[in-house]
Amino acid sequence: MTTPTYLISGGAKGITAECTIKLAQKQPGKYILLGRSQLLATEPEYAQDCLEEAALKKRIMENLISQGEKPTPMSVQKIYNQIDSSREIKKTLAAIQQTGSTGEYLSVDVTDKIALQQKINAVVNRMGTITGIIHGAGNLADKLIEKKTAQDFEKVYTAKVQGLENLLTCINPEQLQHLVLFSSVTGFYGNMGQSDYAIANEILNKSAHLIKQNYPHCHVVAINWGGWDSGMVTPEIKKAFTERGIDIIPVEVGTQMLVKELHPRHHATTQLVIGSPMSPPPAPLDTQLKTHRIRRRMTVENNPFLLDHMIAGYPVLPATNAMSWMINGCEECYPGYRYFNCQDFKFLKGIIFNETVAKEHILELKEIAKTENESIEIQAKILSKTPEGKTHYHFSTTVKLVRELPPVLTYERVNLTADNIITTTGKDLYQNGPSTLFHGSCFQAIEKILNISPEKITVECFWKDITRQQQGQFPIHWHNPYATDLSTHPLWIWLSHFHQEVCLPGQMTTCEQYRAIPRNQTFYVSCEIKEKKPTSATADFYLHDAKGQLYSRILGSRAVVVPMDLLQAK
Repeated sequence: MTTPTYLISGGAKGITAECTIKLAQKQPGKYILLGRSQLLATEPEYAQDCLEEAALKKRIMENLISQGEKPTPMSVQKIYNQIDSSREIKKTLAAIQQTGSTGEYLSVDVTDKIALQQKINAVVNRMGTITGIIHGAGNLADKLIEKKTAQDFEKVYTAKVQGLENLLTCINPEQLQHLVLFSSVTGFYGNMGQSDYAIANEILNKSAHLIKQNYPHCHVVAINWGGWDSGMVTPEIKKAFTERGIDIIPVEVGTQMLVKELHPRHHATTQLVIGSPMSPPPAPLDTQLKTHRIRRRMTVENNPFLLDHMIAGYPVLPATNAMSWMINGCEECYPGYRYFNCQDFKFLKGIIFNETVAKEHILELKEIAKTENESIEIQAKILSKTPEGKTHYHFSTTVKLVRELPPVLTYERVNLTADNIITTTGKDLYQNGPSTLFHGSCFQAIEKILNISPEKITVECFWKDITRQQQGQFPIHWHNPYATDLSTHPLWIWLSHFHQEVCLPGQMTTCEQYRAIPRNQTFYVSCEIKEKKPTSATADFYLHDAKGQLYSRILGSRAVVVPMDLLQAK
């Protein structure tokens, strides 16, 4: 196996240095570190063995005075930074050497193309062909966009973008086995005060995809890092992240994830996001009540999950996916506000993907109430137009977004005791005859029926996550339409068991969400039957953990009783 030789910009200090050390521990090789700081061959005598910042700054002041100079805070800080940077570079090189690898530092600015080429050509003659690049160099100049200067933009943009271009001119791309670009979640999600940083990082993301297309043999990846628990994340920034629900990446965890990402099994992954979404703080609410319209062309090909929701031989949009589109549309209009409940959800005219399906569906959002820093209420409808111009309304509800979710409620009537009345479990509850649930794998699975009575049914569930491709135009965010649909299945089982009937959704009085429904782990649904009529059944659903802590609840859900043969393909 060929010994790797990595060229690493910004790799001598900070997080990039930590990543380099971890990589050297796992992949002994040659590591060429690039940075703008000067590496001092010998420290000034007065600085030797002085490690405390305050003490070292005092000695710097005393030395300036002894030379007849007047020390200023800026001049002292400049000298201190030079000494401190040099020490950190030497510490990084020593840590690399301890792994059995070779480390060398080049003092050069990646935006200086000529100097960069000269220094890299010289080091290649000594250390051999460069087989990998990690581009970690970057600058910040955080300001609101109206306060940014051309110099601010140039400083941030060139380090990332021009730096990458210059690095690639110094090597033969055909010999490159690894190219790792340190991008940021700011480029992926955007962030207030970082428009230039977002632009530069998103260019890195797109560059990764382009380079991968041109050089498919190379392992190319743009890693969109979140905030690290080190370096530029000050206690004030960390506090702000916590308030916005953004997780900080521990150094040991992040460096290990870099090493993991360079494993050959991830060769096809060109862009990766590590960290929490960068949700911007909510903007002030406009007092004017607005109406929004979002148009969507839906096809079965773009939404593979529909093949797991076939009724009478045709794919049908589940009511929970329609609800999810309305919820997500509302949340996207108001970043910083989160869905809490839906009132009066109605299934008006289903969306069936047959020869008569509309070419386009419209989500209409009409604001009906706003309270600054508290809540927004929006009337949501999904509709379509016939070629003759007639309007069909498919679903409607009123969505409430809140700034802060209320405390999680506890379902007090938890009963997880097994009565063994229904012993059918898992996959056998689905697509196993006309009385069983018709849903495919995206909307499964109830693991087992814990207990059932004329008043209630309790089930144990385990919803296995599905791919982003399967989710299509209905991705999982805060609201999970697939697990929510699964949670209504107990009523079907109850009807089949006691009345030899099955049902389809009609309307729901109230839906509330307190926590995200778990993926790939057990949760429970307690379904309380409120009323049974010849043509309908009404129930309340409580989604909770083993202690009764709610994830969500659906109250006053009325299902329409339908003949069993209606659901079978003709």
